[in-house]
Amino acid sequence: MRPLDGITVVTLEHAIAAPFCTRQLADLGARVIKIERPGSGDFARHYDERVRGLASHFVWTNRSKESLTLDVKHPQAQDVLAGLLERADVLVQNLAPGAAVRLGLSYAALCDKHPRLIVCDISGYGASGPYQDRKAYDLLIQAESGFLSIPGTPDEPVKAVARSPTSQPACTPTATSSRRSLHARRQGVAVVLTSQCWKAWSNGWATRCTTPSTVQRRRRARAPLTPPSFPTARSRLATARR
Repeated sequence: MRPLDGITVVTLEHAIAAPFCTRQLADLGARVIKIERPGSGDFARHYDERVRGLASHFVWTNRSKESLTLDVKHPQAQDVLAGLLERADVLVQNLAPGAAVRLGLSYAALCDKHPRLIVCDISGYGASGPYQDRKAYDLLIQAESGFLSIPGTPDEPVKAVARSPTSQPACTPTATSSRRSLHARRQGVAVVLTSQCWKAWSNGWATRCTTPSTVQRRRRARAPLTPPSFPTARSRLATARR
């Protein structure tokens, strides 16, 4: 008997943050139904082909799940999704900013119709503020939070930190909050990647702000997603496509 046996999770997810969260729920016994876009599915499927032709990141974050292809913008697909939510305990999503609201999948839109449903939203910058409409990517938040000031060498100073250090810190509090919310029922959970990254690196910020001369770069590369970087007049610029 596992803690979440009998719990059903419906998830509209891609990349790392939401998939890693729901994988933890699956490991605890939940039935996780992953909704993927027609044709290409979760784009993390195509990161590489290291695991018997499958992407290593996708295998790592999506074990023990069921997968269902739905074009959630299509009326018939919306009926299927509504039927799933009728029987679900948790909905998790890390769609593009504003997508859940447009699809009628926000907590505000679902709480009255599905009072027992726990709605978990994972975003890059939160639901308010000047960045609320921006998409987030792990590397971008690594650069914005200061993570990229540590790894690398003097000759190659910009190296992305291994194992998605901004996405992973967001996964555990989301999974933990979901479990706690199952006791309360009728609750929304919102997790922001940037805030979780800053919390995870709070000791690094303290060191850099008080004794910056002691911070040394360390050689560490992240394959297969090592980012391109370019020299500028002041430092080097890390880039990633939004």
